[in-house]
Amino acid sequence: MARQQTQDAGATGSTQVAARGTRRRFTVEYKASIVQQAAQCRAPGEIGALLRREGVFSSQLTLWRKQYQAGVRRALSQRRGPTAARTAETVTIAKLERELAALRDELTRAELVIACQKKLAALLDHPARDASIAPS
Repeated sequence: MARQQTQDAGATGSTQVAARGTRRRFTVEYKASIVQQAAQCRAPGEIGALLRREGVFSSQLTLWRKQYQAGVRRALSQRRGPTAARTAETVTIAKLERELAALRDELTRAELVIACQKKLAALLDHPARDASIAPS
């Protein structure tokens, strides 16, 4: 009978779960005020009480402190998420920069191989063939 009463009592509460949670967004002013309030806390446990009262995690406060101390108020207002859409020019530039880096690496390797061949020819007492001299 006790089991039946607990089932009936639980039936009145909502068991629906939201389909998707929402991310909290904090304004620059709010972040700055929390950092300043935390800086004013002197007694042990005051910062923890502040964080619990405001519903903020200590990792958030740590990040906000670093940003605040860096003097970058704009960093406090940065939004998370995808960056601005890439234009065709930026895509082309990035592709060309990758190709240039690959070609530079290939050139460096080729120069190293040529230098090794020259040293090997000098060690074996075989003069390097000069392209201007035609074989007779």
